[in-house]
Order: sequence, then structure tokens, then C-alpha cells
Amino acid sequence: MVSTGDSAPTFTATLGTSDHEDFDLADRIGDGPVVLAFFPGAFTPPCTNEMVALQDRLGEFEDAGATILGVSADSPFSQDAFCEHHGLEFDLVSDMDGDTIREYGLEMDIPDLGLYGNANRAVFVIDEAGTVVYDWVADDPTNEPDYDAVLDAVESA
Repeated sequence: MVSTGDSAPTFTATLGTSDHEDFDLADRIGDGPVVLAFFPGAFTPPCTNEMVALQDRLGEFEDAGATILGVSADSPFSQDAFCEHHGLEFDLVSDMDGDTIREYGLEMDIPDLGLYGNANRAVFVIDEAGTVVYDWVADDPTNEPDYDAVLDAVESA
């Protein structure tokens, strides 16, 4: 699993829009801290709470120079609808093949819900050099991160 002090694995994927735009994390590193917020699934209550909480604090993160990116195994179409429905103004990244989720060591299954290969809820802050300076992985996917701690990590990056 990726943790503080590691070089953040870069990856390519698709932005969560109906336009299927290409995304490359390497293009975002070096322009200020990057917050990668992995979440299990769009439109679920805990994931909605987390993404809306990040949106509510987006100005604070932007003032600190950070870029927020949500990452899930949802399709770009689902992510686009999720962003539109909740007024999210930061990018979501679709990892439908699960390669990035596995590379970060976050793959989990929720058999009771018929979900397999989803991302566990986790947050990583990556500094301008591409080093992970903060990591948090939920011990229960319904838990939310400490948003103040994430912002502190961004401000210290």
C-alpha cells in the first residue's frame, strides 16, 4: 500500500465526464499539492458526504494551492452525473479497470452489496515533487477522513 514518504504512483485514466477526456496524474504534479480522494462509489451516502464535504471546503484547498481529485471505479458517465447532481467543481477520475486502485493497494469487495474491485476510502496528499506527504485509509469504508488534517497536510506540503 502507498504511504507517506513514497513516490506517488502516477497513472493515466479517464476524467469523469461524458466527453471521456484523458487524464494523466503526472500532468498535475508540480503545480501545487494534489489531494487524491479515493471513494467506493458515486451516489452512495458515505461517498456523497465525503465529496460534498470536499466541495464545501474547496476554496480553502484552492487557497492553499491544492488540486482535489476524486478517484473511483465508477464509469465516467456515472461520475459526470454525480458531479452535476451535487455541484462538484473538482475533477473525478474514472478507474474502471481498477489498475490505479490496485496500485495504491486499495482494492476491496463488498459482497453483501454485490460490489467487487471498488476502492476503499482513502486520501493521499502529494507534494510538488511527487512524494506522498499524507495518507489516510479508512478502516471502515463508511468513515470519512479528518478534513482539517488533510488541509493541514496540504498547507505543509
